[in-house]
Amino acid sequence: MLKMNKMRNKLVAIAMVGALALPLANFVSEDYTAAAASVSKYKVSAQPFSIGGKKSSIGTINKNGSVYIALRNLNTALGLTTNFNKASQIVNVSGNGRTLEINLTNNAITLNGQPISGPPVILQNNTTYLPLRFLLERMGYVISYQNSTKQISIQGIKENELQIQAAEIGADGDGKSLLVYYPVIKGYANEKVQNKINAFLKQESNLHIAEGSKQMEKAVKENNQILATNPKAEVRLPSFDGRFTITYNENGKLSLFVDYYLYMGGAHGITTRVPYSFDLATGDLISLKDAAGNAKYISIINSQIKEQIKSRNLELNAPFNLVGANQEYYLNHDGIVIYFKQNEYTSSAEGIPEFMISYSAFK
Repeated sequence: MLKMNKMRNKLVAIAMVGALALPLANFVSEDYTAAAASVSKYKVSAQPFSIGGKKSSIGTINKNGSVYIALRNLNTALGLTTNFNKASQIVNVSGNGRTLEINLTNNAITLNGQPISGPPVILQNNTTYLPLRFLLERMGYVISYQNSTKQISIQGIKENELQIQAAEIGADGDGKSLLVYYPVIKGYANEKVQNKINAFLKQESNLHIAEGSKQMEKAVKENNQILATNPKAEVRLPSFDGRFTITYNENGKLSLFVDYYLYMGGAHGITTRVPYSFDLATGDLISLKDAAGNAKYISIINSQIKEQIKSRNLELNAPFNLVGANQEYYLNHDGIVIYFKQNEYTSSAEGIPEFMISYSAFK
């Protein structure tokens, strides 16, 4: 007896932008919770905001250190559009070339057609709330918090004029499961560069899918041997999943990473991160040296990582080995993010350790 193992939702595909002390929040609106019970247990407090330089005070909920807010109070100022389908209980948030959909019945979330992991909503007084940081950082905004004034500032990011959609490759059968999403650029003025990047990302996706399928065949063979001996045996099907995250789309550069999750039927799978940073003038990949723009970039990065390991009190399972010119990285709004493989320096529970080095550190 086969038992399909649904491990896809465990894929880690979240890019952290900055390290603010206050995780912020967003969201939905009055009639958006028709099928859900209204709950009233969280205190709504006035929170000072600066949205595009315009100051205001908006009622918010604080849950576990995260600020939650009704989106109806923000969508006009931010230029976002929200719609609600009562029959399907799906909220649609669109703007800045993005579409975010939230299913209120099961908390399933998609961004431009790709499923993503997200926090649970709060339903209270016929209003749905969702973390503001979660929504806005995925919709093209940067968020900051001032301790002195307790003010949350929201600014739109000036992005490159292009859209990014998700293409899907999926296949279930032959004793295994596969579902990979990869990015497709649309609407970029330089069609030659757009086609070059799209072809490269599609090729890369195919290569990783082929390798993932090869790895899964080992588990399929073992399962078939078990079932040949005992047709009623319960086995777990191996699976291979891929999700991408766009981390930077500014100043003529595009940066992203793809997290591939391979599950072989054991207690846990393993996530492999593959980053890409493109020069949108040529479609070529950008080296770490060029991204840093400083001849001493290696020593700057190593020094910054050492400081962060100490300040974050990270427990390493191996001594830190200095990074080199071929170190994998990606860009975000604030700097260059260096990361290490799962289990390379930290335990599996820590996931993939990331170290953001501010652009200012290279000046």
